[in-house]
Amino acid sequence: MILLGMSPVALLAAVVVGYLLGSIPFGVIVTRAAGVGDVRNIGSGNIGATNVLRTGRRDLALITLLADAGKAMLAVVILRAIYGEDAGAVAGAAAFTGHLFPVWLGFKGGKGVATFFGVMLTINWEIGIISGALWILTAAIFRMSSLAALVAVALTPLVMLALGQPMAFLVAALFMGVLIFVRHDANIRRLLTGQEPRIGAKAAPAPTPGPGADPASPP
Repeated sequence: MILLGMSPVALLAAVVVGYLLGSIPFGVIVTRAAGVGDVRNIGSGNIGATNVLRTGRRDLALITLLADAGKAMLAVVILRAIYGEDAGAVAGAAAFTGHLFPVWLGFKGGKGVATFFGVMLTINWEIGIISGALWILTAAIFRMSSLAALVAVALTPLVMLALGQPMAFLVAALFMGVLIFVRHDANIRRLLTGQEPRIGAKAAPAPTPGPGADPASPP
């Protein structure tokens, strides 16, 4: 089981290192550095690669995607090498949590899909490839990033079971999957009503909350 046999030091290191790496907001850093403004002010206001793509800059979206996946991969590799499989699983989950709730942005981060794939690729490249293939196939058919992510995330634990992966990583995948579904609640509602935007659609600036509106509410 996850955490079984982990020392308090290993657990603390996995949580802290994973969270801090995961909380680096590459979407914000990349778009600001490129001079296209703050990605939080366009489209959905999300800091992930899908919203960066709405700037019209595919190169920036690709950089964001790779960086968001890479920070999770680095967390898993470091902690697994030092403390073992369970620590790697915790570090991956912590990096994912850091991406969703980065302290530097008032705990308002991304939806975690690229970070999830980064963890999957690191624990087993076959799982990562299959999970990514599920995303690509669904996206190619329906042209909806959110639907592709939800399908891939939902099916990945079944792939892990079929390939006999360690329980620690299966638990981490389930934990991340549940949070991804929660973070995609607005997308799910739009999917059900046929209003979800297609991949590559350039979005208008994120709406500014009106008088009396909750500024923390997602657009």
